[in-house]
Amino acid sequence: MLQKTYPYYLANEPVAANTDLEVTDKFSGEVATRVAMADAQAIDTAIGHAVNAQAALREFAPYKRQAVLEHCVKRFRERFDELAMALCIEAGKPINDSKGEVTRLIDTFKVAAEESVRIDGGMINLEIAPRAAGYHGYYKRVPIGPCSFISPFNFPLNLTAHKVAPAIAAGCPFVLKPASRTPVGALIMGEILAETDLPKGAFSILPAHRDGADLFTTDERFRLLSFTGSPAVGWELKKKAGKKKVILELGGNAAAVVDRDQAGQLDYVVDRLAFGAFYQSGQSCIGVQRILAHADVYDALREKLIAKTKSLKMGDPKDEKTFVGPMISESEAKRLAGWMDAAVAGGAKIVAGGGVDGAMFEATLLENVKRDQDLYRKEAFGPVAILEKFTDFEKAMEIVNDSDFGLQAGVFTDSLAHTNRAWDALEVGGVVINDVPSFRVDNMPYGGVKDSGLGREGIRYAIEDMTELRLMVVRDVPKKG
Repeated sequence: MLQKTYPYYLANEPVAANTDLEVTDKFSGEVATRVAMADAQAIDTAIGHAVNAQAALREFAPYKRQAVLEHCVKRFRERFDELAMALCIEAGKPINDSKGEVTRLIDTFKVAAEESVRIDGGMINLEIAPRAAGYHGYYKRVPIGPCSFISPFNFPLNLTAHKVAPAIAAGCPFVLKPASRTPVGALIMGEILAETDLPKGAFSILPAHRDGADLFTTDERFRLLSFTGSPAVGWELKKKAGKKKVILELGGNAAAVVDRDQAGQLDYVVDRLAFGAFYQSGQSCIGVQRILAHADVYDALREKLIAKTKSLKMGDPKDEKTFVGPMISESEAKRLAGWMDAAVAGGAKIVAGGGVDGAMFEATLLENVKRDQDLYRKEAFGPVAILEKFTDFEKAMEIVNDSDFGLQAGVFTDSLAHTNRAWDALEVGGVVINDVPSFRVDNMPYGGVKDSGLGREGIRYAIEDMTELRLMVVRDVPKKG
């Protein structure tokens, strides 16, 4: 269970400034714990400490950074059950999924520990013309400086880890604002980081109201802003960010294409589609929202997918048999229900699910949703998926691309030609063949195009963003005589 209260972390130290933030059990709706909230003054102080920590952290040797990350891996393993239950309570994530996210948290820090001692440089041959004779070029990567991190509610451990772990590996001080609905996991992370010998000011973890949190975006002392969340908020933050580098991991309405040659593999395909669409109540930016099935397999896939969707257990996320828990809030469930009702009014048909009770939203499957509906065009971010039919693979690629988003897409096919065509044609950050777009391993480059964001996560790629190339040119001293 959760502690009664949690402090925030300011310059590596716990500060029990208040208990202003109530964190609810997303299934029961009851207050589960109270957390300290940072005001603008605390955030300003944290930024100042991060600036002051730059020099010490830059000199904090790679093997020391690795030791910090390895300590975190060890302590995450020791506190595995505590972290999983905290996630289950504060996010409403089914306990099996919560345990899976703790495993990914550990994996992410493990990869960062390995990468922390691989931040290398290189040599450039500058002698490309007579005027450059005797000149030699060398480069290395240096930390970019203080970083601002804003993390989301849906993966409050792993998506936070994808900011924190590479920052430590790269030698960048950071100030993190965890999502107010799910701050506990990040604060436990802070408690574990406070056990290490990171230089003072290397990290601050500060839940905060949006009014005070403007400093995370606008303060010019930050050299980088990394935000994961909604597209509307993310692009607005970019406008306000000034000169700093901005990394955005935003939304999606991911599609999965089922090719005509999949008739013999539909049980596997349906299992993966149901997982991708309804895992953690569909609250994933790479959750399966649009399912395009070839006409030759559409009817059989539809029948199997309806049965699978209806079989998913909804209920208390603490029950190991539960697959669909609550959405993050009743207001989010109402928003999605409104989109669903509008789609039905426009001619769509609910073929499975559709029930809504408070924050509980049944796994829901629809067909005949018009492409101008919010449920089709926008990010559903809930347990709803749309079925549609296609007859031409090239046309299916065009339908997938008919979106403001471009995060990941999945294609189930046995055709090498269609595999290569999807990789070439789909306007997304990642194409997953023979699995759902919801698949992610924590060392792969991950991010999107169009309204889905800027930049890439995945430890090595995040480290590239959190470091800058520094060139050194050496000239041979001309020989006398």
